[in-house]
Amino acid sequence: MIEAGLWGFVGGSALILGALIAWFVRLPQRLIAGVMAIGSGVLISAVAFDLMDEAFRQGGFDSTAIGFLGGALVYTVANVVISKRGARHRKRSGFNEEESQPHADGGGGLAIAVGALLDGIPESVVIGVSLLGGTGVSTVTVAAIFLSNVPEGLSSAAGMKKAGRGAGYVFGVWTGIAIASGLAAMLGNVALASAGPEVIAAVTAIAAGAILAMLVDTMIPEATEATHDYSGLIAVVGFLLAFILTKSGG
Repeated sequence: MIEAGLWGFVGGSALILGALIAWFVRLPQRLIAGVMAIGSGVLISAVAFDLMDEAFRQGGFDSTAIGFLGGALVYTVANVVISKRGARHRKRSGFNEEESQPHADGGGGLAIAVGALLDGIPESVVIGVSLLGGTGVSTVTVAAIFLSNVPEGLSSAAGMKKAGRGAGYVFGVWTGIAIASGLAAMLGNVALASAGPEVIAAVTAIAAGAILAMLVDTMIPEATEATHDYSGLIAVVGFLLAFILTKSGG
């Protein structure tokens, strides 16, 4: 349980890192987009080879398919609600005026933070569930979560700073979300410790569906907008690296 919480916090701490970068440094848009492209490839690999494969192995096709579609549906509905409150571009860098949050002065930055929590819940639960087999945490999964969270911290911190929020507020919000990520991982580990294979399979598939929906809705648009023709190649590199880690026991 403690290990799950620590790994969940590691994934969530990337949000704090992104906020720190946004507060003190102005990074090139293409560099951030490149990170998003790599993270997209890594996440696709994690969903395919770690999550869906494990869900199918434990619960078969029915539990996996229902959970996968259900996770995507729940995430999409929640995402629509959050997006209408100013968090549509929460994984964007936020440095381009045309991509800034439309309601930043009215709490859009906080809406992004709530969206980040929405993104982080299934990711953290996956970390907790992955430790139930006693084989240790998946390096690929943690790396994918970390890479996807950095630009999210960048975006929200930039929006909050522009809205006049102080450093205490900004970093207090992101620290709270990082802690919540750790708690979600612990909860996933404890709540499912005695669950049957089909239940674990369904939960894993739900998380996989939510992560894939998040990936297509938020990360890929950022990656392709700035890197254009190179985003596919960069994503393939990320996928290949994750695939190698998966097959080598990572």
